[in-house]
Amino acid sequence: MKKLYLSDAGPKVSGAIYGFWRWEAGDLAQTERMDSVVKLCLDQGINTFDHADRYGDYLAEAAFGAAIKRMGISRSSLVLFSKAGVNLPHPSRPAFRVRHYDSSQAHVQASVEASLKALGTDYLDVFLLDHLDPLADLEATALGLEKLHASGKIRSIGIANFSVYQHQLLAAYLNVPIVSNHIDLSLLDTQALDNGVLDYCKQKFMRPLALSPLAGGRIEHGTDESAIRLRKKLLEMADQYNSNLESIAVAWILKLGALPLIGTLESSRIRNIVAAFDLDLQAQDWYDLYHSAKWNMDWKD
Repeated sequence: MKKLYLSDAGPKVSGAIYGFWRWEAGDLAQTERMDSVVKLCLDQGINTFDHADRYGDYLAEAAFGAAIKRMGISRSSLVLFSKAGVNLPHPSRPAFRVRHYDSSQAHVQASVEASLKALGTDYLDVFLLDHLDPLADLEATALGLEKLHASGKIRSIGIANFSVYQHQLLAAYLNVPIVSNHIDLSLLDTQALDNGVLDYCKQKFMRPLALSPLAGGRIEHGTDESAIRLRKKLLEMADQYNSNLESIAVAWILKLGALPLIGTLESSRIRNIVAAFDLDLQAQDWYDLYHSAKWNMDWKD
C-alpha cells in the first residue's frame, strides 16, 4: 500500500489506518485475535495504527503493545496515533462519575505518559486531542502540547471530532501545526461536506481521518430505507467495476482525499477496504452515489 503524507507537516502514513475503537475487553483477551489482525494489516501494507486511552475499556493500548513485543515487530516500522480527552465512567477509572471531556494540560500530559507506557514506546507519531473541553484553559493546553512536542514524546499534533471553529480556536494558541482531524465520514454520514470541516482540512493541506467509512456495517447490513437504497446503487457499481460494495463505498471517500480509519475485526472487510485503493471511481459515479445517499434530503443546484 502506498504511503501518503498526512499533511504538509505531518508524517507519512499508510493509505488505510487501523483503529481499535470497536475492540472490547473480551476481544483483547484473545491474544491470537490481536496477533492475527495486526499481522493481516501489516501484510496488507497497513502500518499505521490508531489508539486512544479509553479504547477497549482502557485496555487496548496495553494489549497492542504486548502484541508488538510478542510478535517481534520493530517500532520503527510502525506509525502510532493515540488520543485523549474523552473520559468514560469505568471501574478502572473511579474518578470519572459521568462522561466528560478534559482538555486540560495536566490530563493531556498524564494521558500521553500512560499511552507511551502501555504501547511500549517512547514517542507517538501523532497525538490527537479528542473533542474540545469548553472549560479548558486552552493557552495552558497548547503550552502542554508544545512541551510534549519539543520533548519528542509526540512528533505531531492532531485533533478528533473538532468543528471548524474549534480547530481554528486551538490553532490560534499553538505554534506548531495541527496535522489532521479525525471525523465521521461515510456515504451514510456526509455532514462533513456540509458543515465546512472537510473544506477546512483541505485549506490546511491535511488529510482527514474518516471514522466508520462503512458506517459501522450499516452500508452492507442496514435495514433502514436509506441504507437499502444506497446498497442497491453500490451493488450496481460493484458489478460495473468488477468489485464489491464495501470497496466502492471506501473509494467514494478516497476521492475526497480522506483516509479510511478501519475499525472492523473482520478480515474480509479489512481486505475490501484495502482493495478500494485499486479503484478509480469516475466523477459522475461519485455523484450518483452521493445523490443516492442524499435522496431524502433537499438537493439544491
